[in-house]
Amino acid sequence: MIALGLLLALHGYVFLRLIPALGWPVAGTTVAGVLLIVSCLSIPLSMMTRGMRSPWSQRLAWLGFTLMGALSSLVILTLLRDVVLLAAGWLVSDPIMFGRISAEAVLALTCVATLLGLFNARRGAAVVEVEIRVENLPPQLEGFSIAQITDVHVGETIRRDYVNAIVQTVNGLQPDVIAITGDLVDGSVQQLGPHVAPLGGLQARHGTFFVTGNHEYYSGAHAWVQELRRIGLRVLLNEHVILQHEGASLVLAGVTDYGAHHFDRAERSDPVAALRGAPEDAGAKILLAHQPRSALAAAAAGFDLQISGHTHGGQFWPWNLFVRFQQPFTAGLARQERMWVYTSRGTGYWGPPKRLGSPREITRIRLVRA
Repeated sequence: MIALGLLLALHGYVFLRLIPALGWPVAGTTVAGVLLIVSCLSIPLSMMTRGMRSPWSQRLAWLGFTLMGALSSLVILTLLRDVVLLAAGWLVSDPIMFGRISAEAVLALTCVATLLGLFNARRGAAVVEVEIRVENLPPQLEGFSIAQITDVHVGETIRRDYVNAIVQTVNGLQPDVIAITGDLVDGSVQQLGPHVAPLGGLQARHGTFFVTGNHEYYSGAHAWVQELRRIGLRVLLNEHVILQHEGASLVLAGVTDYGAHHFDRAERSDPVAALRGAPEDAGAKILLAHQPRSALAAAAAGFDLQISGHTHGGQFWPWNLFVRFQQPFTAGLARQERMWVYTSRGTGYWGPPKRLGSPREITRIRLVRA
């Protein structure tokens, strides 16, 4: 009820601040009001009908999530317009005209942001090349490559064809290892198993590895771990494997999501446990961890590199400005003490099919000698 009340209040705010300023006739005002009512109803309905196996529920999801993204831009731009009117309105010679033009600008910018964001969210993911300089890296591991995909969020608007395109791109990179760093799904195995199945076709010299993200725990993590293992992925739950590559050893570890213990106390994220028993002389020690904030414990445990996702790089403005208050790293390459941390912007999207200022990515990480 609180969420619905907030949603109603946001729609009401937009209507009261923009529609009178536009000076539309009664018919235009009525149409605008109806559209806002449709938005106000479709957004919660799209959340409530998730997982229903019917064409109309998927269409409703597309409508509701697209309008959710549009509402986000509309509210922010309306708020910025009000700030401008408050700060500089008294300097304008014709306040009524300025109010109308600024209201029209808000609507136009919202449409542009929504359409451009939709295009960015649905077009092919760019391949981002990253070099990681590792101290004392054996010559045999020079150029060792890891293809990372993360935060795909297979669900109502991301289906099998979207996943197939990701698999084709990743396989074309011919990596040594493929890492999937969580938030793969938004729904149960029963609902989404066929749409995730193409991941079984991922091909890498040393295999494909997966760690859980917070959304796996919303969607039934234990069932998904079994399903991903069934289709051929190696799931790392606070554990590691030792890869032998051209005569040198590399430790690849994975932890459960940073907040996994809220759902299952036995699965508390533990980088120390993930590295326990690993050879000290390994050429490189790499951790797959969904959330960047695992980095503090990972650096203390002795890893050379942590590969993460979770943030989406903020996904679209202005939320990219706020991620840093919840995570130590938003996107790209950074350092935590002597350990490198790479945070991907994500390969899919959550909720609104919208990306602005934070493009989708498939990351190819190469290890090189420092």
